[in-house]
Amino acid sequence: MRYRKLGCTGLMVSEVGFGTIPLLKGSVPVLPGYYNLSDEEAVAVMNHAFFLGCNLYDTAIVPEYGDAELKLGKFVSGHKRESIIISDKARFYDGNGMYMAVLESRKNLGTWPDIYFVHQADRDHEEEIFKKGGALDGLCQLKEEGCIRFVGLASHYYDILLRGAKDFRVDVLQASGNLLERGMLERIGREPAFEKKGIFINKVYAAGLLPRFFSAETLIQAVLSYPVSSALIGIGTAWQADAAFCRGASPEPPVPGFGQVLSVLEKEFAPIPCDRCQRCICPYGTEIHTIFRQYHYYFLGKDHWALGKLNLGIEKSALYCRQCTDMPCLFMCPKGIRIPDEIQRVAVLVETHLGD
Repeated sequence: MRYRKLGCTGLMVSEVGFGTIPLLKGSVPVLPGYYNLSDEEAVAVMNHAFFLGCNLYDTAIVPEYGDAELKLGKFVSGHKRESIIISDKARFYDGNGMYMAVLESRKNLGTWPDIYFVHQADRDHEEEIFKKGGALDGLCQLKEEGCIRFVGLASHYYDILLRGAKDFRVDVLQASGNLLERGMLERIGREPAFEKKGIFINKVYAAGLLPRFFSAETLIQAVLSYPVSSALIGIGTAWQADAAFCRGASPEPPVPGFGQVLSVLEKEFAPIPCDRCQRCICPYGTEIHTIFRQYHYYFLGKDHWALGKLNLGIEKSALYCRQCTDMPCLFMCPKGIRIPDEIQRVAVLVETHLGD
């Protein structure tokens, strides 16, 4: 296992981290590699990863990740606390809510979280998170009191992550990206504001869908080729841990170019050449990159789940697209995608297949 600096925190983290979602017990059919593990089974898998060199374990407050946080606490209790780095998170946006969440997480874990993230920061809650008395201030207070060591911000949106990168209160960022959805990774790599922050990347396997087309080693190397601290992989079995953590000392495989990735996917469906760079802005508020992601996920294996997500707004988005005369998205897209045409194609897909 190799290790990387976590920004300016002084910590060294394993370049591949353990994502605990697959450890939870309950009914979560949309999650990849879901195994419904008992406490003993979950601890055994985490121990297996630990002895392979993993020192970073990422979880979230109960019930966001089911009982994974509790299982992580049981695992940590069997080791020297300083040998493990805990990354935890909660979806609270005001300072008071976040403060209480961290206290609850400490109780569940039986110890302190090293890094605590505002989870899934989005545009609807952005100002609340960053304002005086918001979630970041709450985490800063907890850091001053010694309840956590570092403040984190997790988001799927580049602009919010960039704002976090420029905020002195934030120590670590958590973003998403993979071999296909590499646009945000490329923007992070070119932006100096991110250089002093620790960066975790999730969705490395694209919700467990890309390993059907590419090896785990290739998918992990694709993310680690960017200036990030650690790639977080959801682990539910010992063999998954072996695939993620036993990467050896041999030369890394070359990372396929974006065109090569599309050519592999084209053997099964017609992918939209979108890498989710998030440069396209719709005047009506349509999240174009999210629609294209759900389109890909439909064909990659999450069919009914992806269609259900698309059905929440695709009809209205397609209508706005037909009414739009300026079409600024066409000029913003570096890939030259005919975005209005693709939106209509996705709408037809949903109308045709929803309920099949």
